[in-house]
Order: sequence, then structure tokens, then C-alpha cells
Amino acid sequence: MIYDYIIIGGGIVGVSTAWQLKQRYKDKSVLLLEKESQFAQHQTGHNSGVIHAGVYYEPGSLKAKFCKEGVAATMAFCQQHNIEFDQCGKLLVATNDVELQRMQNLYTRCKTNQINVQLLSQAQLKELEPNIQGLGAIKVLDTGIVNYQKLTSVMAQEFIKLGGEARLNTEVVSMSESTDSVELVVVQGGQSKTLSSQFLISCSGLMADRCTRMLGIKTDFQIIPFRGEYYQLPAQHNNIVKHLIYPIPDPDLPFLGVHLTRMIDGSVTVGPNAVQGWKREGYGRINISVRDVWDMMRFGGFWKLLKANIKVGLLETKNSLYKPGYLKTVQKYCPSLTLKDLKPYPAGIRAQAVMKDGSMVHDFLFAQSPRSLHVCNAPSPAATSAIPIGNYICEKVLEQQG
Repeated sequence: MIYDYIIIGGGIVGVSTAWQLKQRYKDKSVLLLEKESQFAQHQTGHNSGVIHAGVYYEPGSLKAKFCKEGVAATMAFCQQHNIEFDQCGKLLVATNDVELQRMQNLYTRCKTNQINVQLLSQAQLKELEPNIQGLGAIKVLDTGIVNYQKLTSVMAQEFIKLGGEARLNTEVVSMSESTDSVELVVVQGGQSKTLSSQFLISCSGLMADRCTRMLGIKTDFQIIPFRGEYYQLPAQHNNIVKHLIYPIPDPDLPFLGVHLTRMIDGSVTVGPNAVQGWKREGYGRINISVRDVWDMMRFGGFWKLLKANIKVGLLETKNSLYKPGYLKTVQKYCPSLTLKDLKPYPAGIRAQAVMKDGSMVHDFLFAQSPRSLHVCNAPSPAATSAIPIGNYICEKVLEQQG
């Protein structure tokens, strides 16, 4: 059988794309491939569960556009399918004069991006969150929380109800493209099989660069993994905050800083930090992959990135290895927390596209061939933005097919 479309990747972006493609073309055959035994096992299932409002993103960027649209689309999907979510809002807390100035700049950007926000004084912050200290804060009203694994699973079920086909435990090991189709060699249940498709869409996250290489698509980026480590607060601290609590981020860095997040199950997590990962799918305490390290060592952009961010990288690594250092990043806005409050919690891995010149790609990045489209960089807030991203991918596919 030659499928009309094959989509690689059962994270939220891949599932959203498959679902929307099948909605548009009920008579087309659409196959979704995922190498794990369940959907959303990597970036989608290892994040803070935040429905972002779009505070940080460059006005006019795809990030800003998709996030703004994604908040409404995500919550509408949850309401339609009885998925629990909580639009609890978040506070971005300034703890010193430098952060106060950054807060004002961020507030201006929020207004430009038409985000529903309020400026809070020190007294107003204390009244809202007695356990949080700061000189002021931005209150972001639209931010929420949800279980993205559950959302992705429900979306996959909707895709299958429409007549789509999904195969779990199916890993793509090689691909080739001809003038008529793309052929994929997959391993499923220990057996090798060949699949054919009129068009291929890759939403493969941590493996995005390897998928482009399989088809011989020349690109000048590589995926560099960054490990985000979390802790969980004990149950007695489940009501320590009513909102999500974020620091004011450094505008020169792509990461938002360690924050307190109310999870949809009622617990509160602390994190994530951002340390260099040595394994693309390394969620344990000690994670090294010879292949992943070798790929990084051979990529000139990795060394340029390392050199440009050596000070920040060393500090993040120190705080990763030295728990009191990690705690200090949280105590600056929540001083009552202690070391014994930081309980183990699973880590996450961010798939960061880095260019040959060492620069991080901050917006969405795509690559293509005559019969394929590859999502090469889908950074946070990709989970929030998954529905508009999926729609955008469908539009690009249709445009590419003429």
C-alpha cells in the first residue's frame, strides 16, 4: 500500500498535524508512526504542563502568532473533550533592580503582543502570594496548566476515529526518496518492513536532523539536547502558591529560568534548569550516549555555542550537581523553601536546533525536499501552539504539493 501521507513522530505536534490533515482529507490515507509504546513520551510528556500565553516572543514571529492562537485552541479542545485544565494565571516576579527594568520591557512586549496582563506593585504581589517575595510582578491572566500527555492521547484517538492509522513501537531506520514516493524502512516488533508514501511529514523532535540526513537534505543545523531537571515539593506545600511563579528571564538566553509550577494533579514542581545533555533521550541521573556525544563533537556549531555560553553553562552545571545552588535560584522569590523540600522528579530534554555558527534557533525551522517536509525546530511553546502549528504544517504541505 502506498499511503498519501506518512507522519513521523507521535508527540503533540505530529499528532496535531495528522489529526488536522485527516480532517481536511477524509478520503486520503494518513499513517502516523511512533517508535515508543505510547504517544507523547519525549518533549510533550516531559515538560511543565503550562499553557503559555505568549509573553516572551518577538512581535510578528511565528512563536508569538502560534502561541496567541494556541492558548484559545488548546483550551477549546480541552472543553470539547472533557480534559481537565486550569487557567490559573502566572506571575513573573522581579527580585532586583535589573529585573525590574526587564519587567517593564517585558510588559511593553506583552501589550504589543496583545497579551492580557497587569502590573503588580510589591504590596499587590504580597497580597496575592504571601509566600513569594519580589519588588513587583507581571500578572499574566491567560496562562493555564494541563496534562499534555492526556491531551495528545485524546487527539490521537480523534485522528483514528476519522479513519487515520497509527502504529506504535515502529521506528524509522532509513528513508529514500524517488520522483514518485518516499520509501521508509521501519522496525516493528523486531521485524523490518518497507512503507511507501506520496508525501512524508517529519515531526521527529530530538531526531529531526537525523531524519533530514536520511533523505540527504542538506541543512546547516544540528539538534543539541539540553536537559531540564525538576524537583517536586512535598504534599504539604501543594498550596504554597495560587499561580505559576516565574522569574523575569534574561532576554539574551532562550530558557525561562527555574519556576514554581502548579500541576494539574495538584502537586507543585520546581524547575527546570538547562544543562548540556549528553544523550538525546536521557531522562535518568547519569545519561551518556556515545553516538549522541560523537555527533556533537563533530559539529562545529556545538563548540561555538559552548564558547559563547561558557559562564552560564558552568553555573547551570554547578547548580545541577550542587543542590543548594539550585535551591538558591528558587529562594530568591520563595525564601521559605529548604533543601528537604526538593524531592526527585523526572527530567525533560529540550531539542534545540543550533546553527553552524553556534547560534540557537529561537523560532520554528523547517526543511523540505520535493516529497517531504521536516519540522526541524519546534521550541517552547510548541505544546501550547500545537494546533496552530499543525494547521500551518498542513498549509505548507498543500502549498508544496501545488
